[in-house]
Amino acid sequence: MKLYDSIGPNPRIVRMFMAEKGIEIPKQTVDLRKGENRETEHLKRNPHGQMPALELDCGNYLSEITAICEYLEEKHPSPAMIGTTPEERAECRMWTRRVDLNIAEPLANGYRFGEALKFFEKRIPVAPEASPGLKMIAANRIKWLNDQMADGREYICGKRFTLADMLLYCWLDFGNQVGQPLDQSNANIVAWFNRVGARPSVKA
Repeated sequence: MKLYDSIGPNPRIVRMFMAEKGIEIPKQTVDLRKGENRETEHLKRNPHGQMPALELDCGNYLSEITAICEYLEEKHPSPAMIGTTPEERAECRMWTRRVDLNIAEPLANGYRFGEALKFFEKRIPVAPEASPGLKMIAANRIKWLNDQMADGREYICGKRFTLADMLLYCWLDFGNQVGQPLDQSNANIVAWFNRVGARPSVKA
């Protein structure tokens, strides 16, 4: 296998997932700033031109972080970062989906259509007028999640550290760098963020 890697939160999530599981895979860096992800060679790996992509031993390619991480979990079940039972896996998938749709996506597009408009306007469809509203939605859903964690949960799925935590951490850390800082009044999320930030895998 080979991981086609780059800057950005999504490849970081996969690297973090691999680090937590102790998986070593050869990596090849794709230069996003030069637009290598939009060139024919990479579009054969992922027709969306997005990152990351995982080349399988059979020569096929996987993209989308959840698909890549679920594949790696099936190939390397221990330690489990999604779950060991149907109930645990369903819980992790539920929260991963909630974080992705309600926080990561609006946060990402708020940035792409706002601060990063000049970079993205020639690469993807953009809606500059939507940027403030998307940022508001992401902030609102972070507040909602903060309230959900008021019961003293250590991680999103209780005491289990999972893919849902990695997804949220990498995107909130990215938001801190691109004009969408974590509101410190979300005390439960701030405490969670600091706990996750102490894990060695965040440096992957």
